[in-house]
Amino acid sequence: MIKTIYHGSNKIIEKPLFRYGKSYNDYGLGFYCTENIDMSKEWGVSKYSDGFANIYQIEIDDLTIFNLNNDDYSILHWLTVLLENRTFTTDTALAQEAKNYLLENFTVPYKSYDIITGYRADDSYFSFAQDFINGAISVRQLGNAMKLGNLGTQFVIKSEKAFDALQFKGYEIADSEKWFSKRELRDKSARRQYFDVERNKRQRGDLYIVQILDEEIKADDPRLR
Repeated sequence: MIKTIYHGSNKIIEKPLFRYGKSYNDYGLGFYCTENIDMSKEWGVSKYSDGFANIYQIEIDDLTIFNLNNDDYSILHWLTVLLENRTFTTDTALAQEAKNYLLENFTVPYKSYDIITGYRADDSYFSFAQDFINGAISVRQLGNAMKLGNLGTQFVIKSEKAFDALQFKGYEIADSEKWFSKRELRDKSARRQYFDVERNKRQRGDLYIVQILDEEIKADDPRLR
């Protein structure tokens, strides 16, 4: 199967380089793409500069794909991957204990795969994850928060084999005035929904990090699905 994917950037990238980039992105070092061209245009622009939606095709039949949104995994598996790669503020005893527990019990073998797909943790969504490990929201609320704003999923090229399979097909110019305002509106909408509704919508039976720690809840617990 051939997939068309897009990478938003401030430049045209005909040949993405293996082992180049930032190691502290969501899923570590890799080439971060999306299957949604509009989303790539939002990611490619800045407030005052136009960007590009680089277009690629990739044959995936011979590539291994790790899907963090698969039913086999919970939102805590996704969060644990972030904890491995992003810098979280763990300036409370609870947050540090939560980080250690999740890394010990919810780590997944994503590093051995060619491609990883899953939620993208833009600034707002990263702050929602911070709220969870600090005990402010439940597992259910975190899962709901990640769907706010329809940010979609990212498609991350990880292995040299996957990089070699990428074929550059051109690009579209992303107008800053149009796409930056769309990105800002999406972010503001997600934050507004989160603070106005989701963060304050506790339900009976919700699982918070304190309970997960106290009960030593593991990844196979049905309450996490």
